[in-house]
Amino acid sequence: MRLALYQPDIPQNTGTILRLAACLDVAVDVIGPTGFDMSDRSLKRAGLDYLEHVVLTRHMSFEAFEAVRVAQTPAPRLVLLTTHAGQNHLEFVFRGDDIILLGRESAGVPLCVHTHADARVRIPMVAGLRSLNIAVAAAIVLGEALRQTGGFAALSTPGEGSAGNAVES
Repeated sequence: MRLALYQPDIPQNTGTILRLAACLDVAVDVIGPTGFDMSDRSLKRAGLDYLEHVVLTRHMSFEAFEAVRVAQTPAPRLVLLTTHAGQNHLEFVFRGDDIILLGRESAGVPLCVHTHADARVRIPMVAGLRSLNIAVAAAIVLGEALRQTGGFAALSTPGEGSAGNAVES
């Protein structure tokens, strides 16, 4: 299971998502360009000392990310979290190798990225409200995906987390 952030533009949200990923031992792909310097102080403030525990892969573009994804055998599914989806995330059957893609806080993802998604899911919400904070949405959907796939059972006891690293493509 992985999270992918498409051109994130708020460092505090990205830091929070990276902290979530560290705690749940989930890798993260950050698809650039980002709306901030990834070494930004607020990213580190939100992520605290958890950032060193995240397996983080940075991609210069969506095309670079997609090339890495489809080169895998079999290619993991790209599951887009979007308010425009017809399917509720609770009704979707996740797989352990899925990549959950979250769009920009300010604009989501463009149509060309939507076309690459193997599935689109949404979080059920009260009618008339636009969206949740992206870090909250990531936690809700990732929690359900890990529950379905047994991902929580694989987690270590507190204090035994894995060390992270960073790569770029």
